[in-house]
Amino acid sequence: MRPVFYCAFWLTALALTGVAAPPIVVPPSDVTVIVDIKGTYSQVAYREMTREAAQIIEASGVHLDWRMRSESMNATFNDLVVMTFKGSCSFDPAPPLYDELGPLAVTRTSNGEVQPFGEVNCDRVVNSVRGAMFGSDYSKGDMLVGRALGRVVAHELVHMLTKSGQHAHEGVQKAALSGRQLISASLPLSAMDIDRLIAERHSR
Repeated sequence: MRPVFYCAFWLTALALTGVAAPPIVVPPSDVTVIVDIKGTYSQVAYREMTREAAQIIEASGVHLDWRMRSESMNATFNDLVVMTFKGSCSFDPAPPLYDELGPLAVTRTSNGEVQPFGEVNCDRVVNSVRGAMFGSDYSKGDMLVGRALGRVVAHELVHMLTKSGQHAHEGVQKAALSGRQLISASLPLSAMDIDRLIAERHSR
């Protein structure tokens, strides 16, 4: 499978050694995800994206509350992130002409600090999904696009919630994933990433 450049962060994961500490017990917490869609999108893809991202992140005890930007203009939230989607977030069997180079998504940083703002390039995600599809996959194109978008969003959320550009050696937090991995049956967080998310919540 041809690997794709997945995320704008490139940091070397450090090997952790030493005696295992007892597990940290942290109560569940809520994070509001403000969705700002600049282009077109499929309702099927949107529903699958929110379901997939929530399922991945909730393994760490974090519950995601999704709000469209138009619904959140005058609201106040304790813990929120903003995800902007550009391009067409729906499946098109005919590939459009555009520059394929670059990451599928980025998380913003300021003075070296990770900010709660991410941006997803839907055209690149759809192109990656299209290149990995075969047979019956085409009959559920929007669902698979949504699944891939959910995994891209979950990846960026880990950066934001841990305030780190660190990547993992396995799971959804790998720096590069193939299109087939983005639409495979399952792509969870690694145990290391779950521990990092729990530790960050515990430190607040």
